[in-house]
Amino acid sequence: MSAITADTGIPLRAHARHTGALVRRNLLWIRQDPESMFDAVLFPIVFTLLFVYVFGGSIGQSLGGGQDEYVQYVMPGMLAMMGMTMAQGVGTGFNQDFNSGVMDRFRSLPIGRGSVLFAKIAVELMRMLFATCVLMAVGVLVGFDIDNWGGLLASVALSVAFGSALMWVFLTLGVVMKNAQSVQAMGFLVLMPLQFGSSIFAPTQSMPGWLQNFTDYNPLSSLADAARGLMIGGPVAHDLWLTLGWSVLLTAVMAPIAIHKFRTKT
Repeated sequence: MSAITADTGIPLRAHARHTGALVRRNLLWIRQDPESMFDAVLFPIVFTLLFVYVFGGSIGQSLGGGQDEYVQYVMPGMLAMMGMTMAQGVGTGFNQDFNSGVMDRFRSLPIGRGSVLFAKIAVELMRMLFATCVLMAVGVLVGFDIDNWGGLLASVALSVAFGSALMWVFLTLGVVMKNAQSVQAMGFLVLMPLQFGSSIFAPTQSMPGWLQNFTDYNPLSSLADAARGLMIGGPVAHDLWLTLGWSVLLTAVMAPIAIHKFRTKT
C-alpha cells in the first residue's frame, strides 16, 4: 500500500488523535531538551535590546522624537517579524528528524502522514506564542505602552496566521534539503532581504525608490504596518487584507506541496 493510500484511508477522527499524540511527543521532547527553547527566549530579548539601544536614538529622531518614539514604532514590527523567524525553526527541526531516523519510525506506524506535519506546526505555534509573550514583556520594560489590548491580541493573531503560512514554506525546505545547515542557509537568504527591506525596523520613506517599490510588495511591511495600526493607531484595512491575502496564498500553494513532498519522501 502506498503512503498516500495509507494516509487517505485513515478517518478524520484518527488523524486528530494522531496529531494530538504527536503534539504531546514534541512537547515532551522540549521538556527533555530545554535548550531547544533558547531561540524563543533569547531572540526577542537580544533583538529588542539591540535595535532599541543601538538604533533607537537616531531613527527615533527621524520619527520626530527619540528612543521612546522608536520603541513605539519598532515593537509592532518586531511582533510581525516573530512569526517569520520562528517559522524557520520548523524546517531545521523537521530536517533533523529525517536525518536522525525519527521519520523512519513514524513510517512504520499506522498513523496519518499529514498528522506529523500538523503536529509540528501546532507545537511551533506554541513556541511562537511563548516568544511573543517574552517580546512584549521586554517591550514593556524598555518603555512600550500597551494602550489597546484588543489591538495587541488582533496583531498577535495576524502574526500567527502569517507565521503558520510561512511554516509550510520551511517544512517544504526541510523535506527537500539534505541537511539542517542547508535549510538554515536558504532561510537566511530568504529572510534577510524580507526583514531589512521592509518597514519593520525603520520607515521606508528615506529608502531609494527601487527599494521602496520592493517594500510595497513585501508582506512583512504589510504585516508590520497592520500591527502598528492595530496597536498604536493608524490605517489598518489595506495592510490587514494584504497580510491575510498573503497568508491564504502561501498556505494554498505551499501546504499541498509540503504534504506531497513529505508523503513521497517517507
